[in-house]
Amino acid sequence: MTYASLEEMVLAAAEAVRPPERITVSQAAERYHIIKMAGQHSGPFSLGKTPYLQEPMDVLTSLDHTGMVFVGPARTGKSAMFINWLCHTAITDPADMMLVHMSQNTARTWSQEDLARAIRNSPDLAARMRPGRQNDNVYDKKFLSGMGLEITWPTIKNLSGKTKRYCWIMDADRIKPQIVENEGHVWDLTKKRTGTYKRYGMTVAEASPGFPVSDAKWIQPVDEPHAAPPADGILALYNRGDRRRWYWQCLFCGDWFEPRFKLMRWPNSTDHMEAAEQAHMACPHCFEANKDPFTFSMLPELNAGARWIREGQRMIGNELVGKPRRSDIASFWMFGPAAGLATDWKALVLSYLQACDEYEKTGSEGNLMTTVTVDQGEAYVPKALEGGMLPEVLKARAEDWGGHDENGIPFVPAGVRFLIGTIDVQAGGRPSFVVHIFGIGEGFDIYHVDMFKITKAARRDDATNERHGLDPAAYPEDWDVLKDQVLARTYPLADGSGRRMALKLTVCDSGGKDGVTRNAYEFYRRLRSAGEAKRFHLVKGSPSKTETATIRHTLPDAQQKDKMSIARGDVPVWLINSNIVKDTASNMLHRAEPGGMVHFPAWAADWLYSQLTTEIRMPDGWKNPNQRRNEAFDLLAYCIAACDLPDIRIRFLDWEKPPGWAAPWDTNDLVTTADGAAPFSADAARPKRTLAELAKRLG
Repeated sequence: MTYASLEEMVLAAAEAVRPPERITVSQAAERYHIIKMAGQHSGPFSLGKTPYLQEPMDVLTSLDHTGMVFVGPARTGKSAMFINWLCHTAITDPADMMLVHMSQNTARTWSQEDLARAIRNSPDLAARMRPGRQNDNVYDKKFLSGMGLEITWPTIKNLSGKTKRYCWIMDADRIKPQIVENEGHVWDLTKKRTGTYKRYGMTVAEASPGFPVSDAKWIQPVDEPHAAPPADGILALYNRGDRRRWYWQCLFCGDWFEPRFKLMRWPNSTDHMEAAEQAHMACPHCFEANKDPFTFSMLPELNAGARWIREGQRMIGNELVGKPRRSDIASFWMFGPAAGLATDWKALVLSYLQACDEYEKTGSEGNLMTTVTVDQGEAYVPKALEGGMLPEVLKARAEDWGGHDENGIPFVPAGVRFLIGTIDVQAGGRPSFVVHIFGIGEGFDIYHVDMFKITKAARRDDATNERHGLDPAAYPEDWDVLKDQVLARTYPLADGSGRRMALKLTVCDSGGKDGVTRNAYEFYRRLRSAGEAKRFHLVKGSPSKTETATIRHTLPDAQQKDKMSIARGDVPVWLINSNIVKDTASNMLHRAEPGGMVHFPAWAADWLYSQLTTEIRMPDGWKNPNQRRNEAFDLLAYCIAACDLPDIRIRFLDWEKPPGWAAPWDTNDLVTTADGAAPFSADAARPKRTLAELAKRLG
């Protein structure tokens, strides 16, 4: 380049060798970034309205992190952070930078408008620019210090073969697809550019959530309250990091909470404008105690006293406690009500109400998704995936009817009249029998009494004497473990009497991997030869669209008499109408009052509720769109179908004058005392039977 005078040359040389100025990015922003927005802020950048940006910006020079991810709604100042970082880098600590925009067109527009305006309005930044078109053009900016800023877009050519100390991905979720030319994720490809600098490099991505939740049945882990639901894009990157969230301290009770849209309140009015004008926020800890709500005018005070809290930490009073999650990525996620540049909460609520109204009238989700993600900063669950019961709704209904006895066997809750065992055969991956035990109560209430897997066979290794893994498709003898571990299983009653209840019957899936059906039939034949088959039934699902019966008796290959065939017409298999039975299961799961509802024990793990809600009802039947584990829902359906077997016929059962196996505990045929005898009865003439005699009598 050429210089007009010796003085200019000396100044340029001095700029290039000047040592770094030791200030933070947020300090440089307030000192060097000048904003001139008509009708809005005019003057130096200020954290007064956006105090939540200070920590994310100051992380950019941290040697403890090589990445920063910021998730937030519109009107938070996300894009201003890059200009602030540029000011810090160009003026105080020169290093090459690269900004990745969505496309070449958006990169050009941003460079010619937003960036050009920022440089023009910020004298200290403009003074560091090298003169000349070759140094200051649309896609390249050169500075007197020797550093350069490259403005680019996601292609393999643009994201390969370059070394940059600092990289920024702007509005990352609007880059679609995220996988660039089948070579890799835009984040990972960009981060490779800073790899040479190791802990001195930094890669940043910012966006509002632009990808929908992929699994509507996901449950927030208890030990990961800051985890984002499964989704592509910025939320997946956020989950890689240390997961910081923005918390307010209640001005009334002093407790801490996240200012999310779900805490917004407004009157129930058909006039959306009237409702939105009265929008306010309620503290989840003290609002029910008739405390005053928060209004938008309190936003500056609430944000000023707020702070970022990492996964694993929490506030007790004004003290931060807990062990924070560690990651080389500092990740941040905040929500719409806290956005410091928003005009008011009225617009936030009005957009939501109008979008809901449009969805109800037209079925279009476009505006609803936009307001949830861009305005609220939340992850969006598509309506097609949202159908059905949510797992947290079921979990909230869990009941504490007692845990387990000294042997780890769950108690049978009061109200259960008889037990049904259900078995699903898992022959792929790690083979197992998945077993759920259900209790049936008066009025056809169903109780989840027990759930477990059988993964070990009776077969043992000759050398180590260790039990082999179960393989019900390959080894017919592996089915025999069901006799002791399921069919003969008894459960302690929750009344502390020491009495136990046996199973009324068991149903088992007979389909699946090659070999399962053959071995299931052979197991049934062995039970029949021993006189033990009357309380064991093989079932198979059939999503029939024409039949109306829930369960139907069949004899597979009844015409086949070849002794070498799998089915010879001698093994009954009950065909379950999957769609009808699952419709019933869904209705029972939705019911929250006795008389046909499903009950859950307080000790049940989250996977139970996820599996019960993973399927959704489509016009052509029940589907599992995410291919998640769903054995619990299948086994609940088996239980409901089993109650229509001739052994039970639940719909015709007279609960006032029940058969002995469905009677109250004191007179129930399936209940025995701890020593195996029948329980004491009000009827002195009633004979006492051992459990073995009872089993023989019941078949």
